[in-house]
Amino acid sequence: MEHPPPRSKRKAEPSLGARALRLLARRDHTRPELAAKLAPHVEDATVLEALLDEFTARGWLSETRVAEQVLHSKRGRLGPARIRHALRQRGVSEGVVDAAVATLKGTELEAARTVWSRKFRQPGATRAERARQVRFLQSRGFSLEVALRVVNRRGEDDR
Repeated sequence: MEHPPPRSKRKAEPSLGARALRLLARRDHTRPELAAKLAPHVEDATVLEALLDEFTARGWLSETRVAEQVLHSKRGRLGPARIRHALRQRGVSEGVVDAAVATLKGTELEAARTVWSRKFRQPGATRAERARQVRFLQSRGFSLEVALRVVNRRGEDDR
């Protein structure tokens, strides 16, 4: 009885397209992110560009979806400035960033109140404590105007 030849313990390297699909199956990526992750596995940059063009044409690679995911995940914890920064870091184009951040403007005050109330129970009794609370909200990406309104309890009737 003959035995089959021994199998190689090393699996064959997946194709570039398979790698890209596996990455996109986990989460949406922007074109620069996906290119950076796939670059070590390709020798010819034109092959990578052609693959990215194909994925974009098929709708598998979308900046808009990335922006929606970032908004959804960070909306309850961060203000517009920090979300804008996160989108830029991921390589989302300015037009998509501007459109995404514009949707946050109407809910910025309410989001700031929510973030503030998780951290603080009441406005600071002293000027220094109120300033600390304002700095906290600003560090989360909320504008100075919104931070002052929340900490000084102005705009309560806007709810």
